[in-house]
Amino acid sequence: MEFADVLSIPGAYEILKIMLTGMIAFTIAFAFTPVWTNFLYRKKIGIKIKENGVQGDKLTYVAKLHAKKSGTPTMGGVIVWLSVVVLIILSHYLFPIIAVIYDTDFIARLDFLSRKETYLPLFALAAAGTLGLFDDIMSVRGWGSNKGGGMRFIMRFGWLFIIAAIGAWWFYSKLGWDEIHIPGVNDFGIGLWYIPLFIFVILFTAFSSNETDGLDGLNAGVLLMAFASFAVIAFFQNKVDLAAFCSAISGALLAFLWFNIYPARFIMGDTGAVGLGATLGVVALLTNSVIVLFIIVFIYILESGSAFIQISSKRLFGRKVFLAAPIHHHFEALGWPEPKIVMRAWVFTAFTAGIGILVGIVGMGS
Repeated sequence: MEFADVLSIPGAYEILKIMLTGMIAFTIAFAFTPVWTNFLYRKKIGIKIKENGVQGDKLTYVAKLHAKKSGTPTMGGVIVWLSVVVLIILSHYLFPIIAVIYDTDFIARLDFLSRKETYLPLFALAAAGTLGLFDDIMSVRGWGSNKGGGMRFIMRFGWLFIIAAIGAWWFYSKLGWDEIHIPGVNDFGIGLWYIPLFIFVILFTAFSSNETDGLDGLNAGVLLMAFASFAVIAFFQNKVDLAAFCSAISGALLAFLWFNIYPARFIMGDTGAVGLGATLGVVALLTNSVIVLFIIVFIYILESGSAFIQISSKRLFGRKVFLAAPIHHHFEALGWPEPKIVMRAWVFTAFTAGIGILVGIVGMGS
């Protein structure tokens, strides 16, 4: 069977496009990593272990357990979103030229830059990623009014709120979106309530991703499975460009994870955690899969929920519920080895992601 015969199989081209996009993104990210990490090490752009929480209280367990991580290069998330941006530029401008030279349209059709499907998640990736990058730079340099450097929480919240509000306005006013899909039930119009829903989802995924990015490989593995899951869901919704976009992020995350596994050569930083978290929220909204999102990244609910419970309990009752928060630090304080916590979090997310994919596909037509 020749390659042309393979492409004649229904759905074969779309599947190949999605798979190749992920593989190329992996290759770009893997090749770019040594260059970026050498720069980070040479410039000594490393993290500083926080000694105080958002309330100013001492982070006894975290500071003690993570003391050896001090100085580990940060801003590794640049590898992920920059690789995706480079691939988008190549697929949109270079691949068509190669297709003409070699007289084949398959390479040209790998272009996944689409106004309808990828402009909005690309905007979220660039805007939130840039915000996180500035926060990382401020933290490393000790700039800002926050203790130890970095943006104050209220400032990060404000900028993310603005980014989310712009996206919400675009979805509601320009695209006319005002419905939420309940898998297995139906679509429900919620009118103007769609705007606060949109903002909530983006803030939830961005901040929860940041909360979860506390152990080597933890959040990268969760995000990898989440974006891979939405690549499948987008494919079944016939949103091939969006599926390719998710595949590209998954491929770049896989390359990043190679170097981020314990002991990490570098960490993701806010530029990766916040940028990719916000992008994940936009992807979920573009596929009308908000309910499915919360199933796939249920671990984010546990992470953010544990932090919220801890802060609330200390403020209201003057006592802690967990030894440390978010919950992955609680398990650390109990004596669990870091790789054990991460691996079990990956297994848990693989399970919830599988359920999310099934719910998303089976409940799609209802």
